[in-house]
Order: sequence, then C-alpha cells, then structure tokens
Amino acid sequence: MKLKNPLDMHLHLRDDKMLQLIAPFSAKNFSAAVIMPNLVPPICDLKSLKAYKNRILHACKDESFNPLMTLFFKSYDEKFLEEAKDEIFGIKLYPAGVTTNSSKGVVSFDIESLKPTLKAMSALGIPLLVHGETNDFVMDRESNFAKIYEKLARHFPELKIVMEHITTTTLCKLLKDYENLYATITLHHLMITLDDVIGGKMHPHLFCKPIAKRYEDKQALCELTFSGYDKVMFGSDSAPHPKNDKECCGCAAGVFSASVILPVLAELFEKNSSQENLQKFLSANACKIHNLKIEKDKILVLEKKEWQVPYLYEDAYNQVVPYMAGKTLKFQVRY
Repeated sequence: MKLKNPLDMHLHLRDDKMLQLIAPFSAKNFSAAVIMPNLVPPICDLKSLKAYKNRILHACKDESFNPLMTLFFKSYDEKFLEEAKDEIFGIKLYPAGVTTNSSKGVVSFDIESLKPTLKAMSALGIPLLVHGETNDFVMDRESNFAKIYEKLARHFPELKIVMEHITTTTLCKLLKDYENLYATITLHHLMITLDDVIGGKMHPHLFCKPIAKRYEDKQALCELTFSGYDKVMFGSDSAPHPKNDKECCGCAAGVFSASVILPVLAELFEKNSSQENLQKFLSANACKIHNLKIEKDKILVLEKKEWQVPYLYEDAYNQVVPYMAGKTLKFQVRY
C-alpha cells in the first residue's frame, strides 16, 4: 500500500527534551503537520513562533517535514495578522481551562468581543481552529459547544472554522449544516469509547480531552471517515506526557499515537473502506480544504509485516507509553 504526502492536521510536539524524543516519529511519517501552540507560556507572538519552529526543525533533523505553525488565540489586531499571515497556518482557540495548558484561553464567547480578530482573520483567509468544549458535565461538553460553533459560523460566513478532534454525533451532523465548518478526527476516537477508558480498570493512556464517548458517537465518526467525506481530515491530536504523569492520581489528558498512526489506519481502511478514501482522509481532503501545496512529495510504502508496538519509548529524560503498546500490528512502514 502506498501513501502520498500524509498530513497530520492536529499535532502536539511539546518542547525541550520531550520534543527531541517524539518529533522524529511524525517527521518520518508525515509531509507536514499542524502544530499546536499551547506551550507554557503559549505561542502568541511571531518571535516565539519562529523560535519554536526552529526547535522543531532541529529535532526533526534531516527529515522532509513542514511544521505548519499556529498562534494561540487572543485579541489580535489586523496589522499584526497581516504581518503574521505568511508565517502561520491558522490560529487555535481554546476555551479557558478545558484542556492541557489552556488556562489563558477564551473566557467569553460574546461575538462583539471576538469580532475584530475574527473579522480580520476572515479577510486575510486565516483559518480558526477550535477545541470545542464547554465546562459543563464532561460527556456533554462537546455537544453543548455546538451552539457556539453555529454562532461563529453564522456571524463569520467567510471564516474557515475547523472543529478539532470531534467525538460526537451532534458535531458530525453539524458539519453538514454549515459550509464553512470542517473537522479533524483522531485515530483513537475511531477505535475507542468511554468503556475502553474506564469500563473496566482505568486505562490512563487512553484518557484524553475531549474524552471518548458512546458507541453511537464512534460509529458516526467512522461513517464520515470511511465514506471519504470531503469535509473531514486526519488530525492525530497525538499528545505525549511522561509515563509518571499518566500513571498517577490526577492523570494528564493525552494519547501519544504518532508512532503507530499509519500502520493502524492502513489496517482500519483495509477492513472498512478503501485505499482511495485513506488517501483522502490523510491528505487530499486537507489539501483541497486549505489549498495546501506540498513542495517535495513524500511517498510511503506500507507492507504487510507484523510487528509489536513497544511498551515504552524513552531517553535519559522522558518515558512515553504509546497508543497500542504491546499490540501486534499487521502493517509496517517500509523506510
């Protein structure tokens, strides 16, 4: 099976020693990835953004990989956004406190307060990427955010809005109601429900935000993905945390999937869809939606060759447990 220019439209690479450990997994397997800005402090200015991009490229060494950078949403004026446009892929909006390192996110979704920035983004063609959750009961947070998505889509019809890592039937349906709404879907949300996280013993390495939902929600995601629906894109939301921050009281939210994405997706699409639809999900849809041009083609071959996912990736500074740890996979990327 051959894949051309895989794209990860939602990726956490962290920083410092963790960046050095995990960035090569994405750089080997993807032509480009949209990099999340929720560091501490968040990436809100061009100097910080450029410095972070340089650290990413250094960590990726000689791989052909393009980090598509994002800014953390705040009130930006049009002059700044004009200057930033050529340096960024989009701007990521986090509601305050809903996920990792989001305490400086948006507190109020009053349209008038958001209007100057979103109007300028619309005019300049800068996409808005949204972690869409409220602070309500955990299973309702994403569905309850649908009203905010609708308000944004109606008030800013020229603004390209990406609903990140959707997990509910509600947002799968909403995607079809507004021309300017798009979505990313993760690997793990195509495979797990809340039962897998806490239905038996607690599985901390499957705990993420938004949390995995019900069987009918997973089915709705699978139907969009495996049908080749052209408004959804792959976004891993691969989000590593040190092992001791996952296997503890107060477990950190995030699934580290970067090391297994392509083999697992190849197996899923072989069983449920087609190679053509896998190519759409992994690359073609995103290129069309965002008018992305890949400067240097990356062709990857997946062969049927069983291998066991390691239980741990580590260096002298970090230990990270990957998604599917210890499982035997049917496909392997040939390098």
